[in-house]
Amino acid sequence: MRKKSSGPVGTVPPDAAGARTPGPAVSGAAHGDWLTLGRDGRLSLYAPTEGGLLRWTETTVGGADWNGPHLVPGAGLTHLTVVQGDDSYVHFLGRRERVGADGARRVDVVHAIQYQTGLAFTDWRSLGNPHPDREQGLLLGPPVGAVASDGSVHVFARGAHGGLVLRREAPNGKWRAWENLQGVGLSPWPAPVALAGGRIEVCVDAETGVFVWRQLEAGGDFTGPRGFALRPAPGTVAALETGPEQATFFWTDADSGAAVSWRAGGWPTPLGGSPAQRPYATLRTTLDGYDCLVLAYRDPDGHAVFGVGGVGDEGNGLWWYALTEPCEGSPALARDGRGRVVMALIDPDGRPRVARQEPGTGLSLGPWSEL
Repeated sequence: MRKKSSGPVGTVPPDAAGARTPGPAVSGAAHGDWLTLGRDGRLSLYAPTEGGLLRWTETTVGGADWNGPHLVPGAGLTHLTVVQGDDSYVHFLGRRERVGADGARRVDVVHAIQYQTGLAFTDWRSLGNPHPDREQGLLLGPPVGAVASDGSVHVFARGAHGGLVLRREAPNGKWRAWENLQGVGLSPWPAPVALAGGRIEVCVDAETGVFVWRQLEAGGDFTGPRGFALRPAPGTVAALETGPEQATFFWTDADSGAAVSWRAGGWPTPLGGSPAQRPYATLRTTLDGYDCLVLAYRDPDGHAVFGVGGVGDEGNGLWWYALTEPCEGSPALARDGRGRVVMALIDPDGRPRVARQEPGTGLSLGPWSEL
Protein backbone atom coordinates (compact mmCIF):
# COMPACT_ATOMS: atom_id res chain seq x y z
CA MET A 1 0.00 0.00 0.00
CA ARG A 2 1.17 3.53 -0.68
CA LYS A 3 2.23 5.46 2.38
CA LYS A 4 -0.13 8.38 2.99
CA SER A 5 1.78 10.15 5.76
CA SER A 6 2.44 13.65 4.52
CA GLY A 7 5.57 15.71 4.29
CA PRO A 8 5.60 19.42 5.11
CA VAL A 9 3.88 21.93 2.87
CA GLY A 10 4.53 25.56 3.77
CA THR A 11 2.86 28.75 2.63
CA VAL A 12 4.89 31.85 1.86
CA PRO A 13 3.84 34.08 4.80
CA PRO A 14 2.31 37.55 4.60
CA ASP A 15 4.20 40.50 5.99
CA ALA A 16 3.01 42.62 8.91
CA ALA A 17 0.74 44.68 6.67
CA GLY A 18 -0.96 41.54 5.34
CA ALA A 19 0.65 41.60 1.89
CA ARG A 20 2.30 38.47 0.60
CA THR A 21 6.06 38.61 0.85
CA PRO A 22 8.21 37.42 -2.03
CA GLY A 23 8.64 33.67 -1.89
CA PRO A 24 11.20 31.34 -3.42
CA ALA A 25 11.80 31.99 -7.10
CA VAL A 26 10.49 29.60 -9.72
CA SER A 27 13.45 28.07 -11.54
CA GLY A 28 11.60 27.20 -14.76
CA ALA A 29 8.80 25.01 -16.01
CA ALA A 30 8.41 21.43 -14.81
CA HIS A 31 8.16 18.57 -17.29
CA GLY A 32 4.87 16.80 -17.96
CA ASP A 33 1.39 17.64 -16.61
CA TRP A 34 2.31 20.54 -14.34
CA LEU A 35 -1.21 22.02 -14.57
CA THR A 36 -3.68 19.47 -13.16
CA LEU A 37 -7.42 19.20 -12.51
CA GLY A 38 -8.36 17.70 -9.15
CA ARG A 39 -11.33 15.52 -8.37
CA ASP A 40 -13.00 18.52 -6.70
CA GLY A 41 -12.81 20.52 -9.96
CA ARG A 42 -10.00 22.87 -8.93
CA LEU A 43 -6.80 23.38 -10.88
CA SER A 44 -3.33 23.21 -9.35
CA LEU A 45 -0.09 24.48 -10.84
CA TYR A 46 3.36 23.21 -9.86
CA ALA A 47 6.80 24.67 -10.56
CA PRO A 48 10.33 23.77 -9.44
CA THR A 49 12.24 26.06 -7.11
CA GLU A 50 15.51 25.94 -5.23
CA GLY A 51 15.05 23.36 -2.50
CA GLY A 52 11.77 21.84 -3.71
CA LEU A 53 8.67 22.86 -5.62
CA LEU A 54 5.94 25.49 -5.41
CA ARG A 55 2.20 24.89 -5.71
CA TRP A 56 -0.70 27.21 -6.50
CA THR A 57 -4.34 26.06 -6.25
CA GLU A 58 -7.60 27.64 -7.36
CA THR A 59 -9.70 28.79 -4.41
CA THR A 60 -12.96 27.98 -6.24
CA VAL A 61 -13.83 25.86 -9.26
CA GLY A 62 -12.94 27.83 -12.37
CA GLY A 63 -12.39 31.01 -10.33
CA ALA A 64 -9.86 33.75 -10.87
CA ASP A 65 -8.22 33.54 -7.43
CA TRP A 66 -5.48 31.11 -6.45
CA ASN A 67 -3.91 30.11 -3.13
CA GLY A 68 -0.14 29.98 -2.94
CA PRO A 69 2.63 29.69 -3.47
CA HIS A 70 2.99 26.77 -1.09
CA LEU A 71 6.50 25.41 -0.72
CA VAL A 72 7.01 21.64 -0.77
CA PRO A 73 10.59 20.98 0.36
CA GLY A 74 12.70 18.62 -1.72
CA ALA A 75 16.43 19.21 -1.44
CA GLY A 76 18.73 18.45 -4.35
CA LEU A 77 16.16 18.17 -7.16
CA THR A 78 17.76 18.87 -10.54
CA HIS A 79 14.63 18.01 -12.58
CA LEU A 80 10.93 17.77 -11.77
CA THR A 81 8.27 15.85 -13.70
CA VAL A 82 4.54 15.92 -12.87
CA VAL A 83 2.13 13.21 -14.02
CA GLN A 84 -1.50 12.55 -13.08
CA GLY A 85 -3.47 9.31 -13.12
CA ASP A 86 -7.13 8.63 -13.90
CA ASP A 87 -7.76 8.52 -10.13
CA SER A 88 -6.70 12.23 -10.03
CA TYR A 89 -3.68 11.50 -7.81
CA VAL A 90 -0.74 13.70 -8.81
CA HIS A 91 2.71 12.10 -8.89
CA PHE A 92 6.00 13.98 -8.65
CA LEU A 93 9.21 12.48 -9.99
CA GLY A 94 12.54 14.09 -9.32
CA ARG A 95 16.15 13.50 -10.22
CA ARG A 96 17.96 14.19 -6.95
CA GLU A 97 21.65 14.94 -6.65
CA ARG A 98 23.35 15.03 -3.26
CA VAL A 99 26.88 15.18 -1.88
CA GLY A 100 27.74 12.52 0.67
CA ALA A 101 29.92 12.77 3.75
CA ASP A 102 32.84 11.63 1.60
CA GLY A 103 32.32 14.61 -0.75
CA ALA A 104 31.18 12.40 -3.64
CA ARG A 105 28.08 13.27 -5.68
CA ARG A 106 25.29 10.70 -5.89
CA VAL A 107 22.09 10.65 -7.94
CA ASP A 108 18.78 8.90 -7.30
CA VAL A 109 15.16 9.15 -8.45
CA VAL A 110 12.56 10.26 -5.90
CA HIS A 111 8.76 10.06 -5.93
CA ALA A 112 6.00 11.81 -3.97
CA ILE A 113 2.20 11.87 -4.29
CA GLN A 114 -0.57 14.40 -3.69
CA TYR A 115 -3.85 12.55 -3.12
CA GLN A 116 -6.20 15.51 -2.77
CA THR A 117 -6.24 18.97 -4.28
CA GLY A 118 -4.45 21.55 -2.14
CA LEU A 119 -3.52 19.13 0.63
CA ALA A 120 -0.17 17.77 1.77
CA PHE A 121 2.18 15.54 -0.18
CA THR A 122 3.53 12.19 0.93
CA ASP A 123 7.16 12.11 1.93
CA TRP A 124 9.66 11.85 -0.91
CA ARG A 125 10.57 8.19 -1.43
CA SER A 126 13.80 7.16 -3.13
CA LEU A 127 13.46 4.79 -6.08
CA GLY A 128 17.23 4.41 -6.23
CA ASN A 129 19.38 4.37 -9.34
CA PRO A 130 19.61 1.55 -11.91
CA HIS A 131 23.42 1.84 -11.98
CA PRO A 132 25.34 0.41 -9.00
CA ASP A 133 28.45 2.24 -10.16
CA ARG A 134 28.37 5.78 -8.78
CA GLU A 135 30.05 7.39 -11.80
CA GLN A 136 27.60 5.75 -14.17
CA GLY A 137 24.75 6.74 -11.87
CA LEU A 138 25.64 10.40 -12.34
CA LEU A 139 24.76 9.99 -16.04
CA LEU A 140 21.16 8.98 -15.34
CA GLY A 141 18.71 11.23 -17.19
CA PRO A 142 15.66 12.98 -15.75
CA PRO A 143 12.72 10.69 -14.89
CA VAL A 144 9.45 10.91 -16.79
CA GLY A 145 6.30 9.02 -15.93
CA ALA A 146 3.01 7.47 -16.94
CA VAL A 147 0.24 6.14 -14.70
CA ALA A 148 -1.59 3.07 -16.00
CA SER A 149 -5.37 2.85 -15.66
CA ASP A 150 -4.95 0.61 -12.60
CA GLY A 151 -2.98 3.40 -10.87
CA SER A 152 0.46 1.80 -11.19
CA VAL A 153 3.24 4.32 -11.76
CA HIS A 154 5.82 3.73 -14.50
CA VAL A 155 9.08 5.71 -14.36
CA PHE A 156 11.26 5.93 -17.47
CA ALA A 157 14.69 7.52 -17.88
CA ARG A 158 17.68 7.45 -20.18
CA GLY A 159 20.36 5.28 -18.64
CA ALA A 160 24.10 5.87 -18.50
CA HIS A 161 24.67 3.91 -21.71
CA GLY A 162 22.05 5.78 -23.74
CA GLY A 163 19.27 3.19 -23.50
CA LEU A 164 15.90 3.25 -21.72
CA VAL A 165 15.45 2.10 -18.12
CA LEU A 166 12.18 1.54 -16.29
CA ARG A 167 11.00 1.16 -12.72
CA ARG A 168 7.32 0.46 -12.08
CA GLU A 169 4.86 -0.54 -9.41
CA ALA A 170 3.61 -4.10 -9.11
CA PRO A 171 -0.13 -4.85 -8.62
CA ASN A 172 0.44 -5.14 -4.85
CA GLY A 173 1.79 -1.56 -4.72
CA LYS A 174 5.42 -2.54 -4.21
CA TRP A 175 8.07 -1.33 -6.62
CA ARG A 176 9.71 -3.80 -8.98
CA ALA A 177 13.44 -3.74 -9.66
CA TRP A 178 14.84 -1.49 -12.37
CA GLU A 179 14.45 -2.95 -15.87
CA ASN A 180 16.77 -2.37 -18.83
CA LEU A 181 14.64 -1.86 -21.96
CA GLN A 182 17.70 -1.43 -24.21
CA GLY A 183 18.05 1.13 -27.01
CA VAL A 184 20.99 3.37 -27.84
CA GLY A 185 21.68 7.06 -28.40
CA LEU A 186 18.39 8.20 -26.85
CA SER A 187 17.50 11.79 -26.03
CA PRO A 188 16.89 12.66 -22.36
CA TRP A 189 13.09 12.99 -22.73
CA PRO A 190 11.12 9.77 -23.32
CA ALA A 191 7.45 10.35 -24.22
CA PRO A 192 5.21 7.71 -22.59
CA VAL A 193 1.43 7.55 -22.93
CA ALA A 194 -0.99 5.55 -20.75
CA LEU A 195 -3.86 4.21 -22.86
CA ALA A 196 -7.40 3.79 -21.52
CA GLY A 197 -7.24 0.01 -21.92
CA GLY A 198 -4.36 -0.23 -19.45
CA ARG A 199 -1.36 -0.50 -21.80
CA ILE A 200 1.53 1.95 -21.99
CA GLU A 201 3.56 2.92 -25.04
CA VAL A 202 6.68 5.08 -25.09
CA CYS A 203 8.48 6.86 -27.92
CA VAL A 204 11.98 8.35 -27.74
CA ASP A 205 13.93 10.23 -30.37
CA ALA A 206 17.49 9.06 -30.87
CA GLU A 207 20.60 9.78 -32.89
CA THR A 208 19.46 7.26 -35.51
CA GLY A 209 15.73 8.06 -35.62
CA VAL A 210 12.89 7.02 -33.34
CA PHE A 211 12.46 4.05 -30.97
CA VAL A 212 9.09 2.76 -29.74
CA TRP A 213 8.34 0.33 -26.90
CA ARG A 214 4.83 -1.00 -26.22
CA GLN A 215 3.01 -3.39 -23.94
CA LEU A 216 0.97 -6.06 -25.69
CA GLU A 217 -1.31 -6.29 -22.66
CA ALA A 218 -1.94 -4.24 -19.54
CA GLY A 219 0.73 -4.85 -16.93
CA GLY A 220 2.81 -6.94 -19.33
CA ASP A 221 6.40 -6.69 -20.44
CA PHE A 222 7.48 -4.09 -22.96
CA THR A 223 8.30 -5.21 -26.50
CA GLY A 224 10.93 -3.39 -28.52
CA PRO A 225 12.69 -1.26 -29.12
CA ARG A 226 11.38 -0.99 -32.65
CA GLY A 227 13.34 1.57 -34.65
CA PHE A 228 12.08 3.94 -37.35
CA ALA A 229 14.23 6.03 -39.68
CA LEU A 230 12.56 9.36 -38.89
CA ARG A 231 14.06 12.75 -37.99
CA PRO A 232 12.54 14.48 -34.96
CA ALA A 233 14.25 17.57 -33.60
CA PRO A 234 15.91 16.32 -30.40
CA GLY A 235 13.81 16.52 -27.24
CA THR A 236 10.51 17.62 -28.86
CA VAL A 237 8.51 14.36 -28.77
CA ALA A 238 5.14 14.27 -26.98
CA ALA A 239 2.37 11.65 -26.83
CA LEU A 240 -1.43 11.51 -26.62
CA GLU A 241 -4.15 8.86 -26.92
CA THR A 242 -6.21 9.98 -29.93
CA GLY A 243 -8.54 6.99 -30.16
CA PRO A 244 -9.24 3.69 -28.41
CA GLU A 245 -5.83 2.09 -27.85
CA GLN A 246 -4.34 4.53 -30.38
CA ALA A 247 -1.14 6.34 -29.40
CA THR A 248 -0.16 9.35 -31.50
CA PHE A 249 3.23 11.00 -31.17
CA PHE A 250 4.07 14.61 -32.00
CA TRP A 251 7.41 16.27 -32.66
CA THR A 252 9.16 18.97 -34.66
CA ASP A 253 10.56 17.62 -37.91
CA ALA A 254 14.32 18.27 -37.98
CA ASP A 255 14.29 19.02 -41.72
CA SER A 256 11.18 21.19 -42.20
CA GLY A 257 10.97 22.71 -38.69
CA ALA A 258 7.20 22.06 -38.67
CA ALA A 259 5.17 19.99 -36.24
CA VAL A 260 4.21 16.47 -37.31
CA SER A 261 1.96 13.76 -35.91
CA TRP A 262 2.87 10.11 -36.26
CA ARG A 263 1.40 6.71 -35.50
CA ALA A 264 3.62 3.64 -35.59
CA GLY A 265 3.34 1.94 -38.96
CA GLY A 266 2.44 5.12 -40.87
CA TRP A 267 4.18 8.20 -42.19
CA PRO A 268 4.52 11.49 -40.30
CA THR A 269 1.70 13.95 -41.06
CA PRO A 270 2.75 17.63 -41.37
CA LEU A 271 0.85 19.96 -39.06
CA GLY A 272 2.53 23.30 -39.80
CA GLY A 273 3.75 25.73 -37.19
CA SER A 274 7.26 26.84 -36.28
CA PRO A 275 9.99 24.79 -34.54
CA ALA A 276 9.39 23.84 -30.91
CA GLN A 277 12.15 24.10 -28.34
CA ARG A 278 10.92 21.38 -25.95
CA PRO A 279 8.20 18.69 -25.94
CA TYR A 280 4.72 19.84 -26.92
CA ALA A 281 1.93 20.22 -24.38
CA THR A 282 -1.02 18.14 -25.61
CA LEU A 283 -4.73 18.17 -24.83
CA ARG A 284 -7.78 16.45 -26.28
CA THR A 285 -11.00 18.38 -25.83
CA THR A 286 -14.39 19.11 -27.41
CA LEU A 287 -14.79 22.39 -29.30
CA ASP A 288 -18.07 23.31 -30.98
CA GLY A 289 -19.12 19.67 -30.73
CA TYR A 290 -15.98 18.33 -32.43
CA ASP A 291 -13.26 16.10 -30.97
CA CYS A 292 -10.22 18.37 -31.10
CA LEU A 293 -6.50 18.33 -30.49
CA VAL A 294 -4.66 21.26 -28.88
CA LEU A 295 -0.88 21.57 -28.97
CA ALA A 296 1.22 24.27 -27.29
CA TYR A 297 4.94 24.97 -27.32
CA ARG A 298 7.70 27.55 -26.97
CA ASP A 299 8.93 28.88 -30.32
CA PRO A 300 12.54 29.88 -31.20
CA ASP A 301 11.79 33.50 -30.24
CA GLY A 302 10.77 32.38 -26.74
CA HIS A 303 7.02 32.97 -27.12
CA ALA A 304 4.11 30.61 -26.53
CA VAL A 305 2.26 29.20 -29.54
CA PHE A 306 -0.79 26.97 -29.68
CA GLY A 307 -2.52 25.06 -32.46
CA VAL A 308 -5.97 23.49 -32.83
CA GLY A 309 -7.19 20.77 -35.18
CA GLY A 310 -9.50 17.79 -35.45
CA VAL A 311 -8.50 14.51 -33.82
CA GLY A 312 -7.96 11.95 -36.56
CA ASP A 313 -8.03 14.73 -39.15
CA GLU A 314 -4.44 15.88 -38.77
CA GLY A 315 -3.96 15.69 -42.54
CA ASN A 316 -5.79 18.99 -42.84
CA GLY A 317 -3.21 20.62 -40.56
CA LEU A 318 -3.74 22.74 -37.46
CA TRP A 319 -4.74 26.38 -37.04
CA TRP A 320 -1.79 28.03 -35.29
CA TYR A 321 -1.88 31.10 -33.05
CA ALA A 322 1.34 32.86 -32.07
CA LEU A 323 0.99 34.61 -28.71
CA THR A 324 2.87 37.64 -27.46
CA GLU A 325 3.52 35.98 -24.09
CA PRO A 326 7.16 34.94 -23.54
CA CYS A 327 7.73 31.73 -21.65
CA GLU A 328 10.44 29.54 -20.19
CA GLY A 329 10.23 25.85 -21.09
CA SER A 330 7.06 24.23 -22.37
CA PRO A 331 3.59 25.64 -21.57
CA ALA A 332 0.98 23.41 -19.94
CA LEU A 333 -2.61 22.68 -21.01
CA ALA A 334 -5.63 21.47 -19.03
CA ARG A 335 -9.39 21.86 -18.81
CA ASP A 336 -10.75 23.62 -15.75
CA GLY A 337 -13.73 22.51 -13.68
CA ARG A 338 -16.07 24.34 -16.06
CA GLY A 339 -14.67 22.55 -19.09
CA ARG A 340 -12.68 25.51 -20.43
CA VAL A 341 -9.23 25.09 -21.94
CA VAL A 342 -6.54 26.69 -19.76
CA MET A 343 -2.95 27.40 -20.76
CA ALA A 344 -0.25 28.04 -18.18
CA LEU A 345 3.31 29.25 -18.66
CA ILE A 346 6.29 30.46 -16.66
CA ASP A 347 7.39 33.92 -17.79
CA PRO A 348 11.08 34.94 -18.01
CA ASP A 349 10.88 36.49 -14.54
CA GLY A 350 9.78 33.16 -13.05
CA ARG A 351 6.12 34.11 -12.59
CA PRO A 352 3.36 31.63 -13.44
CA ARG A 353 0.64 33.01 -15.72
CA VAL A 354 -2.63 31.47 -16.89
CA ALA A 355 -5.20 32.26 -19.58
CA ARG A 356 -8.60 30.63 -20.13
CA GLN A 357 -10.78 29.87 -23.08
CA GLU A 358 -13.20 32.69 -23.87
CA PRO A 359 -16.86 32.13 -24.79
CA GLY A 360 -17.65 31.73 -28.46
CA THR A 361 -16.80 29.39 -31.28
CA GLY A 362 -13.37 27.90 -31.79
CA LEU A 363 -10.65 28.44 -29.22
CA SER A 364 -9.48 31.87 -28.18
CA LEU A 365 -7.74 32.71 -24.92
CA GLY A 366 -8.72 35.56 -22.65
CA PRO A 367 -6.42 37.90 -20.70
CA TRP A 368 -3.39 36.49 -18.92
CA SER A 369 -3.39 36.48 -15.11
CA GLU A 370 -0.27 36.36 -12.97
CA LEU A 371 -0.45 34.03 -9.96
